[in-house]
Amino acid sequence: MELQEESRGELLIIRVCDQRIDASKAPQFKDEINQRIARGHTKLLLDFSMVEFIDSTGLGALVSCLKRLGKGEMSIAGAKGAVIRLFALTRMDKVFSLYPTVDAALAHRGG
Repeated sequence: MELQEESRGELLIIRVCDQRIDASKAPQFKDEINQRIARGHTKLLLDFSMVEFIDSTGLGALVSCLKRLGKGEMSIAGAKGAVIRLFALTRMDKVFSLYPTVDAALAHRGG
């Protein structure tokens, strides 16, 4: 699982560089995100612009990380196609703040 990160003040932007977050990659994805949370990052923006598929295991990993964040924030930018449809179908679009692009998410945050 390849992730790239960039800090913008308190916000950590994590770009997911894999096309799939499925049963084979979800455990590593969850571990990688949880490592960042353990380092003290509480405001995360996940850039899903390269992700073309996520299954229920991947979605479960996201929810688990969100729970670990507690009062922190986790938003998702760039989700499209099958990914955005899964978020809508499972009503996870009501749980996560979704933005069409990283720039849109940053504009919404005021920075």
